[in-house]
Order: sequence, then C-alpha cells, then structure tokens
Amino acid sequence: MSRSISSVSSPRSAGFLAKVLTILSMAIAIVAVDSVNAEAEAANPKYAGIVVDARTGNVLYSENADRLQYPASLTKMMTLYMTFEALEQGRIRLDTPVPFSAHAAAQAPTKLGVRAGGTITVEQGILGLVTLSANDAATALGEMLGGSEDRFAQMMTAKAHALGMTRTTYRNANGLPNTAQMTTARDQARLGIALRQHFPQYYGYFNTRAFKFGNRVIRSHNRLVGSVRGVDGIKTGYTRAAGFNLVSSLQADGKSIVGVVLGGASTPARDSQMRNLLATYMPKASSSGGALVAQSKPMPEMIETPAPVSPAKVAQVAEKKTITANQPPLTAAAADLGLPHKGPLPDSRYQTASTEVAYAETAAPKTDNPLLTQPMPSPTRVKTVPIKQQQQEQASVAVPTPAPAYIPPEQGDTSVDELTTASTKVAPAKEVAAKEVPQPSGWVVQIGVSSSREMAMDLLANAKAKGGKALSSAKPFAVAYANDGDQIYRARFGGFDGQRDAVNACKALKKAGVKCWAAAQ
Repeated sequence: MSRSISSVSSPRSAGFLAKVLTILSMAIAIVAVDSVNAEAEAANPKYAGIVVDARTGNVLYSENADRLQYPASLTKMMTLYMTFEALEQGRIRLDTPVPFSAHAAAQAPTKLGVRAGGTITVEQGILGLVTLSANDAATALGEMLGGSEDRFAQMMTAKAHALGMTRTTYRNANGLPNTAQMTTARDQARLGIALRQHFPQYYGYFNTRAFKFGNRVIRSHNRLVGSVRGVDGIKTGYTRAAGFNLVSSLQADGKSIVGVVLGGASTPARDSQMRNLLATYMPKASSSGGALVAQSKPMPEMIETPAPVSPAKVAQVAEKKTITANQPPLTAAAADLGLPHKGPLPDSRYQTASTEVAYAETAAPKTDNPLLTQPMPSPTRVKTVPIKQQQQEQASVAVPTPAPAYIPPEQGDTSVDELTTASTKVAPAKEVAAKEVPQPSGWVVQIGVSSSREMAMDLLANAKAKGGKALSSAKPFAVAYANDGDQIYRARFGGFDGQRDAVNACKALKKAGVKCWAAAQ
C-alpha cells in the first residue's frame, strides 16, 4: 500500500496525472463550447437544418428544412454533379483541358487565379472546387460543359428538378450572390446523397485534405474532414446574405447520414452545430435498409497535379484533345422521391413521372472554347409540375437569366457579396405585364425576381421576417412580366407612405443581408 502511494506521489507520476487532467479539461471545454455554439446556432433566425438517414431516406431531424435560402458555394455541388456525369459518360476526361475565358478569370475570390486564356485540367478544377471553393474554376467548368454560364445554370436547374430538388433554382455555377438562386436544406440533402449514390468512383474527391497546384499547396476549407470520425465530405459555403452553410456525410459502423446546416452565424458555430447534429442522430440511424449510399475509396491526404497550362500553350494542348463536352438531351426526370418519408433517391438515375424535361438539338453557340466542336442542346421550355398538388404550374426552369434587380455597389464596397456579377448586369427585360395583378401605388421596394410566383412570395416572406419594423406595414406582392415569351415574377413590397419609408425599408433589408432597391411606381 505504501509503495503504491509513494509511486503515485513521485514527480514523474504527478507530471503524468497533470497532463491527463489538462487533456480532460481541454476536452470538457471543447464540448462545452460546442454545446453553447450549437444552442446559439439553433436560435439563429437564418438557421435551417436537416439530417437524413442515407440508408432508409428517413428524416431524423429538420428545422426550416423547406425554407428558401441562398446556397452560396453549395452551388458547386451541382457543378460537380454535372462534371462527374460528363466524366462517367466519356464526354470529358480528368486530363481534359478546361479553358478560362475573361469572364471566368474575372470571378471574385476565392479563386485559383488562372489568367484569361490559360487552362487547367478537369481534375484540377474538381480539386479546386472541393478544397478552395474556387469561383473561377467553377465558372470555367460551367462554360465548358454548357457553352456559357447562363446556359449551364439552366442545365443545373433542370438536373436539380430531375433529382427531386423541386425548390432549387440556379443562376450561376459558383454560388456568388444572385437573389434568384435559391435552395432548401432538404434539397441539399438530396444532392449530397445523390453525389455519393450516383458517382462513388468520383465522390472520394470530397474528402481531399489538400492538393498541390503549381507551386501552391491548397488546403480544404472543410474542417470536419479528418477531425470527425466517419465524415468523408462534402462542401462548405458562405456569403453575407447566405450565412455559413455546410453539407456533411458521415459513414461509420454500418450507418450513414447526411446533414445540412444553412445560414450559420460563423464558421465555428456552423461546424459546432453540425458536430452536434451528427453526434446526436448517428446513433438513431438504421444499420439496415439497403445501401442507398455507395462506398467510395478515400483520396490521398495530398494530391499533386501538374502546373496549370499557360495561355501560350493552350492552342497546342487543344489540338491534342478532341473530346467534346456537349450535353446530351435530358430525357426523363425524377418524380416525388419521398423525402421526408422514404426513398431519398430513385433506384435508377431518373424516373419518369409527373416531371417532363425536353431538349431540342441546335447548333453550337459561339464560343472560344476549342472543346465545343459538336452541336450543343438548347433547352426548350421545361415544364415542371409540383409533386404536391398545387393550383398553379411552376414556370419553366429554362427561363433566360434576367437581371435580378441590380443594385450598384456602395462606394468603397468591393465585397464578393454583391447582388450580381458582371455577367448578370444585362439590359432590363422589356416589361410587358403577363396578366393584370393588383399593385400598390406609390413607392415600392424590389428584392429580386423568380421563375414562379410561389418562389417570389417565399422570397418576400423571408425578407419581411428580416426587415423588422421597417416592413411591418409593407404589402408583399409578385408582379408577372413577359420576357421574350417567358414569364418571370418580380418580388416587391408596396404600401409605403412615401420615398423616405421605402428607402428606410430597403436600408433595413440591406443591413439584414437582403439586396433591394426602392423606386416610384
């Protein structure tokens, strides 16, 4: 007894015990911080979240899961889905050069920084998206696959609806702010599961920790990969308007779940909330019910890629590459796939039902891209019938991209969180009323445009919740306009006493992260 006491009391043993106590204290502190952050995040008015059992399709947790929100860089998940599909179909290869137009090179950070006229490989583009969330690489991939970014966004939207993501609309390939680009937590869960289920051979890219790009070593923004057991991806996202977004996939002990957090207040709060959700609901997931989520091999911790090709060598490289990136017709789309009840994905890639998508072949658009040498399909009207019986039909997802209420940036404001990029600063559409809609007279505040009245009203409801007292008496309404045969809806507030009230309301919205402008009607 005395020997054991003396051994424990020795300086060496005392030092060991001190280290153990220090480690335990740090662990308790981390858990406490995570708990506080998670509680604060759940109280955040922008917050939305969902956790889905990837084996059964059952929703284990949801909060505001169907509220329209901005995807930010989660948009790149769909850009990658389209890229993986082109790879699987043999239309491109991992070593296919991706040319950078002036538009792609001019995208706001974060970015790879490739000059206009330069190229990277498809694999470098994939790695740039999953680690750095490179906006320029996303745009370059979109232009290569779609002929233009606008057209690629139409293809992305059609694909989203084909996967059952019926409340998602894309307007660009990278997620930079656009008020018409919206999604929901539920839709992002569908996409997260779809990426693994449909492309297990490429899904491993999402758990890349770092890759070497020329002389740079680029490390992943996703802090949960490598720090939480079983997390194998997939994507982060942030803009001021969107908040901090994250989609995570976790597989361990024969179970698999996908979690989504949208509108986080900060990176630590978002990550803490995701850790809390994964820890809470993983034990409740099923270990049976079939492998809805396919297994994929993890990527090496560091992936080395060749240096990007300089503009001077692009012509030589293009001569050797004859693979074209034309998008084949989309012949079928998904029906109601059942979230939040059963079956988050169809057994096959698509199921034909109440959603019909049709493409017509046309000549290739004018482009400097040497890979686009074959005719590209041009989306015709894509008629989407909502799964749940609704009284009005959704507008076509193939609506040409209208400029969403462009607001000139305030002097000195060079944030990447502007409403539009240069590509969206187009001349306003000819305003021809599609049908008479009662409109408040006087001053109005417009917050954006949408392809359907329902989505426009959702935008307004979300904005009014953020506007506070300045919008307490405002009347939300959606105005339909015909634009070259297509119909769009302008989301506006009316009922203001005068210019001052309208301007003050717009200022309140801007402070809450909602872009807008005030005008006399």
